[in-house]
Amino acid sequence: MRQLQVRMARWSARHAGRAIAGWFAFVVLCLAAGITVGTNQATTEDFWVGEAGRAEAMATEGGLQREPTERILIRSRSGPLDMAAAGSAAQDVTERMRGLPEVESVAAPVRSEDGKVLLVSVTMNGPELEGRKTVVPLLEQTAEAGASHPDVIVEETGSPAISKGVNDQRGEDLALSERISLPVTALTLLVVFGSVVMAGVPLMLALSSIAAAIGLSMVASHVMPDAGVGTNLILLIGLAVGVDYTLFYLKREREERARAGGRLSSEALVELAAATAGRAIVVSGLAVIVSTATLYLATDVIFSSLATGTILVVAVAVASSLTALPALLVKIGRRTERLAPRKAARRAKRGKPAPAVKPETGRVFGALLRPARTRPGLTLCLSVLVMLGLAAPALGLKLIDPGKDTFSRDIPAMQVYDRLTGSFPELLVTHEVVARSTPEQAPRVKQALVDLGRRAQADPLFAEGVEGTKGTGPTVRTSPDGRISVLRLAVPYPAPSDEAIESLVHLRQDHIPATVGQLPGVETGVSGDVARGQDYVAHESDKLPLVIGFLLLMTFLMTVWAFRSVVIGIVGVVLNLLSAGASLGLLVLVFQGTWAEGLLAFDSLGAIASRVPLFLVVILFGLSMDYQVFVVSRIQEARQNGMSAREAVVEGINRSAKVVTSAAIVMVTVFGAFVALHLTEMKQMGFCLAVAVLLDAVIIRLMVLPSVLLLLGERAWWPGRPGRRGGRTEIPAAGPLAEVG
Repeated sequence: MRQLQVRMARWSARHAGRAIAGWFAFVVLCLAAGITVGTNQATTEDFWVGEAGRAEAMATEGGLQREPTERILIRSRSGPLDMAAAGSAAQDVTERMRGLPEVESVAAPVRSEDGKVLLVSVTMNGPELEGRKTVVPLLEQTAEAGASHPDVIVEETGSPAISKGVNDQRGEDLALSERISLPVTALTLLVVFGSVVMAGVPLMLALSSIAAAIGLSMVASHVMPDAGVGTNLILLIGLAVGVDYTLFYLKREREERARAGGRLSSEALVELAAATAGRAIVVSGLAVIVSTATLYLATDVIFSSLATGTILVVAVAVASSLTALPALLVKIGRRTERLAPRKAARRAKRGKPAPAVKPETGRVFGALLRPARTRPGLTLCLSVLVMLGLAAPALGLKLIDPGKDTFSRDIPAMQVYDRLTGSFPELLVTHEVVARSTPEQAPRVKQALVDLGRRAQADPLFAEGVEGTKGTGPTVRTSPDGRISVLRLAVPYPAPSDEAIESLVHLRQDHIPATVGQLPGVETGVSGDVARGQDYVAHESDKLPLVIGFLLLMTFLMTVWAFRSVVIGIVGVVLNLLSAGASLGLLVLVFQGTWAEGLLAFDSLGAIASRVPLFLVVILFGLSMDYQVFVVSRIQEARQNGMSAREAVVEGINRSAKVVTSAAIVMVTVFGAFVALHLTEMKQMGFCLAVAVLLDAVIIRLMVLPSVLLLLGERAWWPGRPGRRGGRTEIPAAGPLAEVG
């Protein structure tokens, strides 16, 4: 037993107290380091992609970048708006805002076309994304102004206020998911182990791993900026894999304990578990890490942040399973050994026999496995057809980059936003046309942009006004050096709508080429919410083949390395594709339509959030390797112990079915809790992950995989076969971990 995980388990077993103390010292150190250095948040520049990103870079070069802007609405409580009361409130708001250091300027009040709303626009200092951090004083002043003018309603919205509302809601949602998943996970583990102490071990290690990973992610953000989603994923993945890895190890240790019948010490049992389950955990963790690392190929700050969070929490979870867990098991095992004679004496006194060892596979699992054992060919065909049928809706997948128009209306700022855009529809979408030229060309560029603005105003897809107000002509802003010019055009349609997207197409393909695009040596680009979303989706689509290609290759190579079999590698890739395809098909079926809106409490976007499919395929490939490695390891082990190919498949599936299903229940609970969240993107992620794990654990691992391996027989292990040892040789006969007694 020369494997690293065995040596680590041996040391932890011999120095249990030091190992446990060292683990928790490591967790505290990680958190302390993270808190000390803080989180380096991604800036606006980190999100630049495609033509929209290039246009924003040019605008920033000239000091004409987008600034965080808040909109303050003043409206009547009932009936017509009292302009005297509204004007007084507007003046009060203006004075309050101008006195704040976070505010750069306040525009003059603008009355809506129907006369029911008075609008005050406030431009904040700093970069666009910084507004969500500094908007609180503005919201406080708006609330105070509203209290000072009870005759009217004074309310505030804008991208900073909405972003803050989304972050607050996300925090509440995560707390809700924890309240749902933690009790159900604890109950599942209690049913599996029948012991409060044993059920508490996986939860304790998972939560400590999450804490350490959060600290490490804060440190890592100074190398790779955090996009604000890493912590969410650490909680999601950390609880799932942390419990899974511990569960695999615990079940194997208990299995070895039951088989040894008291002949081995707790230290020896831990070492045996490390040689088998420990190896599976290491291989599985490496597979998840390697699979997730392919997200870096997307060259996107959000995917990089997701990849970093996942890699860190998986690595820490593996480390906890190889260090703290063996030490905890030894502590618990020694206590069990001390209490065993007393329990045996009490049973003998009462005339009760020793508890029988429960079979690895109960009636339910036996029934699920029976089709694969008896008719593998038919079971394989039917199972694959079911999975392909579930995957079919994925062919109609539509992607959308969800913007603020798709956020939950439970957020107060979103309710005000709806009232704002109802009264001022020209504020729904703004296209920003940026042109870069030499200073000498500035007058010609400005005139061409003015012509472009007039041309756009004649297009029914654009609003009458520019710069957010109707009745004004095209206004062009030019940088002090004359090199950069910016024109803003309003569109009275929400960003995800077909009309808004079509207006961008008209602008890029028709209006710009006919005006400023005809000037030689002038570089142009279009940005704005619609352009950002469309360019982001296009960027992801371009990177998708590269990421998926490397994902398939790395999954294949990891499987071949783990089991020394090309056939097992191919089977693993195909089964993962089946699982991912079926879950994406169900995702499209449920979330792209409207029939499940009431059932799952969401408003359909008519499409899937653009980041969801790529992220899910990568994560699902990694998580599917958990079960693949664990199940095939048991089959390989049975082959090494002298069983035939068929016997090994049945034995391996039998011994792993219960623990795989228990692990799946935990994962489904954790992921399923995200369906209760408000953010549609998180709902989609949680639903798809939960469905994928369920399908993988039940159909793939209990039906498809055993059917394939039974049909392949010895060919499954080509080009090599596991060496047969003719029987079990794991139990040591002597040495420091020798038999008890």
